[in-house]
Amino acid sequence: MNKIRWGVLSTAQIGVEKVIPALHKSELCDVVAIASRDPDRASATAQRLGIAKAYGSYEELLADPEIDAIYNPLPNHLHVPWSITAMEAGKHVLCEKPIALSADEGQTLVDAANRFPQLKVMEAFMYRHHPQWKRAKQIVQEGGLGELRTIQSFFSYFNDDPQNIRNQAAIGGGALMDIGCYNISWSRFLFDAEPIRVHGILDRDTVFGTDKLASGTLDFGKGWASFTCSTQLAPYQRIQIFGAEGRVEIEIPCNAPPDRPCKMWYQRGKETEQIEDIAFDICDQYTLQGDAMARAILSDAPVPTPLSDAVANMRVVEAVVQSAETEAWVSIPC
Repeated sequence: MNKIRWGVLSTAQIGVEKVIPALHKSELCDVVAIASRDPDRASATAQRLGIAKAYGSYEELLADPEIDAIYNPLPNHLHVPWSITAMEAGKHVLCEKPIALSADEGQTLVDAANRFPQLKVMEAFMYRHHPQWKRAKQIVQEGGLGELRTIQSFFSYFNDDPQNIRNQAAIGGGALMDIGCYNISWSRFLFDAEPIRVHGILDRDTVFGTDKLASGTLDFGKGWASFTCSTQLAPYQRIQIFGAEGRVEIEIPCNAPPDRPCKMWYQRGKETEQIEDIAFDICDQYTLQGDAMARAILSDAPVPTPLSDAVANMRVVEAVVQSAETEAWVSIPC
C-alpha cells in the first residue's frame, strides 16, 4: 500500500472547502468516500469534489473495508465519540481541533487509542506542518532571538449567525474553543513547555452564551504569552515572537494561503529580513498535514503531534475559562 484511502465524516465546511481539496493534491492520500446524515447532500458533495463513494450515514462509511483512515470534522461535541467509533471500526483518525469539550473527555480518547496501538490518531492543528512555522520554531530553538521571552498573538473573525455551530455553547462553540485554541497551541509549541499558571478574561454573548471575546496570559516561568481572540470582531490574525536579541512576526499564522507566498519577518539587532516561501514551493498546509499523517500510517511511525499534546492544550483552555470565572490566576497541574 503506497496511499492512504480516506473517508470523511460529514460535509462540514472545513472539510469540503479546505481539507478534501488539499488531500486531492497529495501523493500519499486518496479521498475515496464521504458521509452525511443527508444522503442527497453526501451524493452532491461527492460528485462535486470527485469522490467515488457517498454514504447516507457515518456507520455505513465506517463499515467500508476499503477505507484506511477517517477525517473527523464534526462539531466539537462529536469529536471524541465518533473518533472512538472509527477506531473500533479499525480506522486511523485525523480529528479536527479542539480534540474534545474538556481535558477529561480528551483523556477518554487517549485511553481508547491505547486499546488500539496499531492505529494512528492525531489532532488536526494544521499550522504546525507549514514551513513558516517550522522556520519560526527553528529560529527560536537555535537561539536566534536570544532567550524567548514573550509572544503576542491576535485572531478574530465576525460571525453572529445563531445557526452556526460556533455560536452554540452546548456543543462547544465560542472564541476560545474555535480559534483561541490556536493561540494557546502555538504558544506552547514555541516555548516547548506547559504554562505554570494562566489568567483569562471573557466577554460572553448575551444571546448565544458563548465567549465572543477572550484574552489570556500564559505564564511559562521563563516568559509568557498573551493573546486575544474573538468571533465578533473584524477579521485579523498576527503573531509576534520576542526575545532579547530578536523578533519574529508571522503575517498569517493560522490560515496560511495555499496559492501564494506567505510572509514572515525576522529581526536580529537592527537588521530585519523578510522571509517568504522562497526556500520552498508555495504549499497547502492541509496537504502537508495529510502527508504527515499518511507517512506515519505507512511507516508505522508515531504521528507528529501525539494526543497527549491535544489534552494538554484543552487543559489550558479550561484554565483560561476558570480564571475568567474566578477573576484569579489558575495554576496548571504538572
